[in-house]
Amino acid sequence: MLFRQKSFAYFSRKPVTLLAFEYFISRRTLKSVVQGKKVSRPIVRISIYSIALAVIVNLITLAVVTGFQQEVRQKVKGFGAHIFIMTASDYSIFESDPIRKEQAFVEEIAGLEGVSSIHAVGYKPVLFQSKKEEIAYKLPNGKDTSEIQQNVFATVIKGVEDSYDWTFFKKHLVDGKIPKFGDSISNQALISKKLADDLHFETGDTVGAFFVRNMPIKQNFIISGIYETGLEEFDKKFVLGDLRYVQVLNDWGIHALIEVKDSLLVDYPYKDFPEIPRSRIVLQANVTGGNGYHRYDWGRGFNKYSQIPICPTNDTTIRLIASDHLGDYFAPIETSALPDTAYIKITVEGEPFAPCNCATDETGEIIREYDPSTGKFSVTAPYKRLTFEIIPGKRSSEHYVGGFEVNVDNWDQLDALHKEIDEQVSFIPSPYNEQLKVTSIRENENDIFVWLGFLDINVVIILVLMIIIGIINMGSALLVLILIRSNFIGILKSIGATNWKIQKIFLIQASFLIGRGMLIGNVIGLGICFAQKWYGIIPLDPKVYYLNQVPIELNFWHWLFLNIGTLLVCVIALTIPSRVISRISPVKAIKFN
Repeated sequence: MLFRQKSFAYFSRKPVTLLAFEYFISRRTLKSVVQGKKVSRPIVRISIYSIALAVIVNLITLAVVTGFQQEVRQKVKGFGAHIFIMTASDYSIFESDPIRKEQAFVEEIAGLEGVSSIHAVGYKPVLFQSKKEEIAYKLPNGKDTSEIQQNVFATVIKGVEDSYDWTFFKKHLVDGKIPKFGDSISNQALISKKLADDLHFETGDTVGAFFVRNMPIKQNFIISGIYETGLEEFDKKFVLGDLRYVQVLNDWGIHALIEVKDSLLVDYPYKDFPEIPRSRIVLQANVTGGNGYHRYDWGRGFNKYSQIPICPTNDTTIRLIASDHLGDYFAPIETSALPDTAYIKITVEGEPFAPCNCATDETGEIIREYDPSTGKFSVTAPYKRLTFEIIPGKRSSEHYVGGFEVNVDNWDQLDALHKEIDEQVSFIPSPYNEQLKVTSIRENENDIFVWLGFLDINVVIILVLMIIIGIINMGSALLVLILIRSNFIGILKSIGATNWKIQKIFLIQASFLIGRGMLIGNVIGLGICFAQKWYGIIPLDPKVYYLNQVPIELNFWHWLFLNIGTLLVCVIALTIPSRVISRISPVKAIKFN
């Protein structure tokens, strides 16, 4: 007994190194563990390879899922924004009612910590018309023939200002340039490669576009650039253009115009000449926009009359203020859309008080003489000539937008900033009698983000399964090592080593084996990740996965926690099979052959 105590004391005389004895024995016997008997050698190697495989699979899984989530989030955000402010009555940002552009909260939100930008946008559905394409085919009688076909493709124009952050689209620009919007309304547009291929158009081409307003209209756009993000579902949906163009196409605000009707108003004869009918020219208000219910102020306040008859006796300018209303023609301006003001200048030549019986054609329409250089037109009556210059309103559409997009610096701040902006804006009546609401990108693209959320569950399942496989294999190897070293265990017990100290010897050896497997797994796993990240060796179908190749995002903290977690979980789990050491009798173990 004295010998056992002294022998063991030799290995434990330095209390500052608590694992000195266990570590010393483990290191001295490690080589024989790896290159041991024919029975143990393959089992140990299988356990090392299982740990390596677990690290490879888990490392790639984390890199792919993190990259996939980040890439999809960035691309979806690139087409929209983290947070969107719009009218409370709407459910879709693509069909929202207009709100005033001049909002007090814009500067307040821009000053919030974590907010990178806030800008106004507007959306308008559109049908683009492709180039004419000749299709050849055979008739039933065998003759060759052909026909010209044109297709239309539905998409959405997103109107932005020149100050819009184009970083995302510059990164994915494949041809042409980003559109520039100057002082006047621009018809330049940025379209996707998918849409350009479908339309058979290239940069610099003019493409026809059909819009639905009060009546369908056709406009032409010039393709300034082509982008490709790989997010095909969004690429074919969005075209970027001038916000002012979208404002006009959506009939936001009011646009007023004074026109001269084609026919004269014949009302009553002259008192002294009852045989001569008296005619007057009719001015017609042409007003669009607002809610569609319009009122007119010809100089004496708002009323319902869109026409006035006149027979001017001297040069004059007639003004029209047009607005919409909610059933009350005399309601204050503040309760309706911003009004628009139009003018018409009339120059009188000849006898001022002569009648306005203007010359008409066989259909009764007034004969007009146009001056292309000035845009004016003239009509002729006996002893009198009237010249009209139409000055349309400047439109109040520029004061309205579809909503505001807010971007944040960090995705992790999204929920907190969404809540803060929501408390500041949502359902609080504005000075313009508007009620707004705040939505986040998670709500606007709910299907995509629910899908991305399911990926986290898949990651947890894969990580757990692979670690369990590694633990089972390593546990089997540990049991084999214990069984084939029963004699060694008996000797250690005979010299005074406790069960726990012997367990630690085998756990340290298992840790070395786990570390070797982790090293192999990291080298292979990181190599595969870097190869995919740099060369994109594994492609994807963008129609299904929204991306054209497997994305990789290597996060240092993910890598660190994965390695530390794998080592700790495996070692802790191996304490259970190592408890078999306590059942080994020193006498029987020493005799064991």
